[in-house]
Amino acid sequence: MNKNNRKEKKDNLNFLKFIGPGLLVTVGFIDPGNWASNIAAGSGYGYTLLWMVTLSTVMLIILQHNAAHLGIVTGLCLSEAASRYINRTLKNVILVTAVAAAIATAMAEILGGAIALQMLFHIPIKVGSMLILVVVLFCEFTNAYKRIEKLIMLFVSLIGFCFLIEICMVKIDWGAAATGWVKPVFPSHAMPVIMSVLGAVVMPHNLFLHSEIIQSRKWNLKEEAVIQRQLKFEFKDTLFSMIIGWAINSAMILMAAATFYQRGENQVDDLTTAGNMLTPLLGNEATVIFAIALLLAGLSSSITAGMAGGTIFSGIFNKPYDIATKETRQGVLITMIPAALIILLIRSPFQGLIYSQMLLAVQLPITIFTQIYLTSSKKVMGKYANSTGLKMVLWAIAIVVTALNIGLFVTGF
Repeated sequence: MNKNNRKEKKDNLNFLKFIGPGLLVTVGFIDPGNWASNIAAGSGYGYTLLWMVTLSTVMLIILQHNAAHLGIVTGLCLSEAASRYINRTLKNVILVTAVAAAIATAMAEILGGAIALQMLFHIPIKVGSMLILVVVLFCEFTNAYKRIEKLIMLFVSLIGFCFLIEICMVKIDWGAAATGWVKPVFPSHAMPVIMSVLGAVVMPHNLFLHSEIIQSRKWNLKEEAVIQRQLKFEFKDTLFSMIIGWAINSAMILMAAATFYQRGENQVDDLTTAGNMLTPLLGNEATVIFAIALLLAGLSSSITAGMAGGTIFSGIFNKPYDIATKETRQGVLITMIPAALIILLIRSPFQGLIYSQMLLAVQLPITIFTQIYLTSSKKVMGKYANSTGLKMVLWAIAIVVTALNIGLFVTGF
């Protein structure tokens, strides 16, 4: 084996070693809110909204990679960096809205898990929500991140496998799907669903979480060669993980479009109904597969939402995520408990999922502009500050997301 081949093999092994942060974050946007948004998109509009999954994923790859750079270079998560380098009053406003976004996310995750428990065991949603809350808090307070990480990656694999089974069992119009992936279309009255798909993919709390997971490895304390290597492997990790997310999110819309829209069914507005309606086409195993995957998604994404809430709240006090500290524990509780209590007031679980994701898209510009400011600052990033080209790309993303929000408010909810 020559020297170049040995180097290539070593790089591949190193890449496998550093896969993890991206996959953990991937779980955060393969969640019950995604299920609801994607099923609403596919069942109501066929393949026409697939472009938003593509656009959102491209934006997500760039934003997550940029957030991870912050963690690698500075040893700070996005929340800590905001506390250290942004005016206190403005910083508090930014981070309080981020905590609110984490609560909205956690509500969707818990609610999705509760719906799954209802489908599998006929447990009332309100009771199921409390059960999910207890399990998630137990995981949060008794497991270190690195132990949770492996479990969650297993969940991602199982969820993806479930969707691969279902996609292979329905007839897809691949020509229409190919067009839908690249051609932006704005059907009448579709903006809430379009924005919910955006918010379900580019989730604000995941930008905070990714930078926290990266910084927890303390690569900024290593020599420059190590930092350079991590920057390279982190991009591969992010790209690999987000492409998996794109495939699974696309599969959700494809499944809904083929199963419901092509048959002339009305837009699905109930995840339980979605599971039951798959049974005639996919057989008796469809509802069980659907519910198990939904439960796994709810549990795993609830854990990441709680971690993100703890990260953001700790950052308000300029401290990193550490479940042993009171700030992190308070952040987890402030995120998870209100999220579970909100579910007790919701009349339509499905609409609750849709609008929770839409609210994430509304908060998203605040997080993006904050991230651009921090990662473009030489005071924060030194020589690793964003290049002119990258700043232009990030600003373009911020403008597109802001424009979509304006469109949402102009056309109405």
